[in-house]
Amino acid sequence: MIENDLLLRALRGESVERPPVWMMRQAGRYLPDFMKLKEKYDFFTRCRTPELATEITVMPIRQVGPDAAILFSDILVVPQAMGIHIEMQPGKGPVVPQPINTPEKVEQVIVPDVQEELDYVYQAIKFTKQELNGEVPLIGFAGSPWTILCYLVQGHGSKTFDKAKKFCFMEPIAAHRLLQKITDTTIAYLKEKVKAGVDAVQLFDSWGGLLEPKDYQEFSWKYMQQIINALKNEVPVIAYGKGCWFALKQMSQSGAAALGVDWTCEARNARYLSGGNITLQGNFDPARLYSKPIEIRHMVHQMINEFGKDRYIANLGHGILPDIPVDNARAFVDAVKEYRS
Repeated sequence: MIENDLLLRALRGESVERPPVWMMRQAGRYLPDFMKLKEKYDFFTRCRTPELATEITVMPIRQVGPDAAILFSDILVVPQAMGIHIEMQPGKGPVVPQPINTPEKVEQVIVPDVQEELDYVYQAIKFTKQELNGEVPLIGFAGSPWTILCYLVQGHGSKTFDKAKKFCFMEPIAAHRLLQKITDTTIAYLKEKVKAGVDAVQLFDSWGGLLEPKDYQEFSWKYMQQIINALKNEVPVIAYGKGCWFALKQMSQSGAAALGVDWTCEARNARYLSGGNITLQGNFDPARLYSKPIEIRHMVHQMINEFGKDRYIANLGHGILPDIPVDNARAFVDAVKEYRS
């Protein structure tokens, strides 16, 4: 029994007294206590140590007060489990020293036993559920196959992921082979997360908006749809595609419980494009958290008025930025909590 089940009710499309609120990347880098742990432990050590992942996951619940926790982890633990070496380098972010950029390298990528390779994630879920003790729901997540492919082929972060796109267009058979391997691993991974106790899952397609609509269908959405089909009867699925407003209609017919929206798509357009009958999540510009708390409060209330309090989850349009003051993050959450229509 979950004491605060606002998120789950919104995902079911029920009428609520106010929208639930949480923030993408809320468990992490803007919190001073997180930075203390960062100084002691490297990134993937934090991900792979269940006790640390639990502490970081619960931290914003105690300090900022959102209506849901999201497990501290990373989308790249999936390709790591697939036998791919990935480093998190200071100032650079994720780096794949040997990119998966030929058909031969794709064939070497394995579909792993996720129970064995990712057990530390499931242990973190169990520890976190014990720590939360029914206070709020716990969200698990995974990256979309396309977004993961971008890092694996490009070898590092990019504004354009031109090498990843080039690979898809020049070696489409190998690209689809890699995407399917990622998809199969992700489905198994998320199913185990559900068994471990997560109450909802979110798929992050951070780089879907870099593809034109036809290529998005070909190289991203059809793999997202496979994952949603595999999970939708077991757990509510939130599908988030940054810059993917053009796909909202199809996404709304996918069986996902909710769709994430970034800040470049107005609420009325998001409602129109998605058909008006599905829960939407978003879409506060993360940079707007630099505004004064009183301004944040006003903008949050305006955002809720535009989306409507029902079939809506208040969130940012992407992850929280690392130098946002904790008081401003708290102002965002508090503004939603005090909202009354």
